Amino acid sequence: MSFSESSRSSQPAIERPPNREICHYSNLLRQSIREQFRTVTENRQGKVNLFTTATTDLFSIFLSALPPDFRQHHTCNSCRQFVERYGGIVTIDSEGKTTPVMWNPKLVPEVYAPAVSKLASVVSGAAIDNVFLSELRTWGTPVTGIWEHFSVVPGEDLVFKSTPIYTTYQTLAQKRQEYQMLVRGLADFSLQVATQAYSLLSNATLYRSEACLGIAKWFLDLKQQRESVQNSRLRENLTWLAVANAPPGYCHIRSGTIGTLLEDIQNGLAFQQIADRFNAKMNPLQYLRPQAPPKAGNIAQAEKIVAQLQTAGALDRRFAKLEDLQALWVPHPTAPKVEQKGIFGHLQTATTRAQQQLDVPPIVMTWEKFARTILPTAKTIEYFVPTSQQAYMALVTAQNPEAPPIIQWDMPEASNPVTWYFYANGSSPDAWNLRSNTYCAVTAIVLQPSLWNDPEKFAHKGEKVFLILQNAKDKQYQKGAGFFPESLKSEYHSIRSTMEAYAQNAVLAGKDEATACGIGLQKGGTWDLILLRVTTADNLQVNYQLDRWD
Repeated sequence: MSFSESSRSSQPAIERPPNREICHYSNLLRQSIREQFRTVTENRQGKVNLFTTATTDLFSIFLSALPPDFRQHHTCNSCRQFVERYGGIVTIDSEGKTTPVMWNPKLVPEVYAPAVSKLASVVSGAAIDNVFLSELRTWGTPVTGIWEHFSVVPGEDLVFKSTPIYTTYQTLAQKRQEYQMLVRGLADFSLQVATQAYSLLSNATLYRSEACLGIAKWFLDLKQQRESVQNSRLRENLTWLAVANAPPGYCHIRSGTIGTLLEDIQNGLAFQQIADRFNAKMNPLQYLRPQAPPKAGNIAQAEKIVAQLQTAGALDRRFAKLEDLQALWVPHPTAPKVEQKGIFGHLQTATTRAQQQLDVPPIVMTWEKFARTILPTAKTIEYFVPTSQQAYMALVTAQNPEAPPIIQWDMPEASNPVTWYFYANGSSPDAWNLRSNTYCAVTAIVLQPSLWNDPEKFAHKGEKVFLILQNAKDKQYQKGAGFFPESLKSEYHSIRSTMEAYAQNAVLAGKDEATACGIGLQKGGTWDLILLRVTTADNLQVNYQLDRWD
């Protein structure tokens, strides 16, 4: 500790340590500890994760390595608390090596170099025992009376934001549990098995494979990282780094659908058996959806959580309208018709008639090529309604636009409460107010809502494009909130059985006013009967058949 500069002149009678110690201490505090902390936590690209280490008695180590005549003036409870609480914090790099965030012997005055070097060595060599989280905006006690103490001010990104559901201590306990689950998963499945699982998923040979592709890639990358280092401590550190950055659910390798896939591959099942078992689990009626009614305890817990999060109003939903959407394409406004003057002004020229009536066989192409080459110049698009059942769908949104977010991709800084629903096995056109064997105007084309603002983050939700159709409405709709437990934020995971029951029985508002219904096209596999008639800016009409995504 040292004197606070603002108080030295006002307290001349107080006994002080030698001036050289005050100077050295100020340099230790300002030019080494705080400088090291800033360097390690600020001068990096992306998120900085901090971790605690299994260290004890760090302050005793510090004192014992100081010159004997320095020890008395550095025996301070505030500094002791700082060193014991924050002195063991480290970062982990991509190779698993740790760096103490407080101690760098190269930055300290020479008299402190042995003590700081000892601390840096002990902390660097210690095992990680958890992530570090703190809601405090100042770590340590900067000043008491006339004395300055060890302290640092973390950047805003290092200040943990707790919620009524996840306090700091609950989150720390959860991270420790996730580490243990991940370690078990890493031990149970080999690199070869992880590679085969990722290959099956990335080749889109399994139904809704995109839902597991992200976690499969994450698990494979971690396996490869760990295999690349021989030191067991470095492997542990890489695992902790993965836990700190893991999306919700990624550490639950064995208990998720990815665990079943890995297990089936490891057990040597034939591909068709693997595919059948995976496809059954990924059925939209089964995947991440409770199969039993909620129990009284879960309902009570749900009431408590919704009250704590103040999200009761967010559960009120309505059918979406065109103005709620972020569209890739909308019809180009038609220029006002200019009246032709003269006796023969009403007659079309041969060229104009030929352009309007030009009829060529449908051009087969992928959605990606269509979006890239045709959409930019398409004035109008029409969808040919087949007689067969298709994946007709409706978009749904929050009834109150100011409601707090409950959907994963709905963020305070980028509001997007829109979800969607289909019927299993598709539905007939008449159930959606559509006439078969006719062309229906497309009023907008949108990607699925999870891809609107942060597509990479929610790539595991799949890729779909929706053609919004004029006058399409769900005539068969009776009840259902239009969201599913897998789309809710992680705070609702423990009460998903109650949320599922609520979603099944809630009634959406605005059924008759809905203007955001249509047909959904999903990435993966081939498509049938997706015929579009496009009118270009020069009135040329061309038919296109979309056969797949890419």
